[in-house]
Amino acid sequence: MLSLKVGESVLELVQGDITMQDTDAIVNAANKELAPGGGVSGAIHRAAGPKLWEETGKIGGCATGEAKITYGYNLKARYVIHTVGPVYSGSPEDARLLRSCYLESLKLAAVHDVRSIAFPAISTGIFGYPVEEAANIALAAVRDFLLENNNISLVRFVLFGDRDFDAFRRALAGLRS
Repeated sequence: MLSLKVGESVLELVQGDITMQDTDAIVNAANKELAPGGGVSGAIHRAAGPKLWEETGKIGGCATGEAKITYGYNLKARYVIHTVGPVYSGSPEDARLLRSCYLESLKLAAVHDVRSIAFPAISTGIFGYPVEEAANIALAAVRDFLLENNNISLVRFVLFGDRDFDAFRRALAGLRS
């Protein structure tokens, strides 16, 4: 685990399974339909149980760069915040949308009195976002939010594999300097 103090909050990097986090909320790297799918989304839906799919089915989807909230059901987390990252195309719009995923998720968390939240590496799987670039965008967005808002005490990035963890570790080192 690596951590960095940002204002009154702590920003952490851990390698592990996001479905096992004991934070108030976890973030789902969702598709626009908020359907179970594969990767992080499939794992979260499997761990939360069928009531999560029932609730997300009533929401009516989510646009890229936006976020929606549901209960966590069988998860340790009280809430799941669903956000839809961009499918990487190499355009400047990709970075804006990815940054928006993190900021909109944090804003929604703050409104629901979430004090701790766990994020995956959004868009770096089947959506094809280069992990090094995504890590820099993600950590900068979270840092910027935490410097202006002190209502979330812990933001944890839960990174599944070595590739993502190493990229986020390097980005965190760059953020410190």
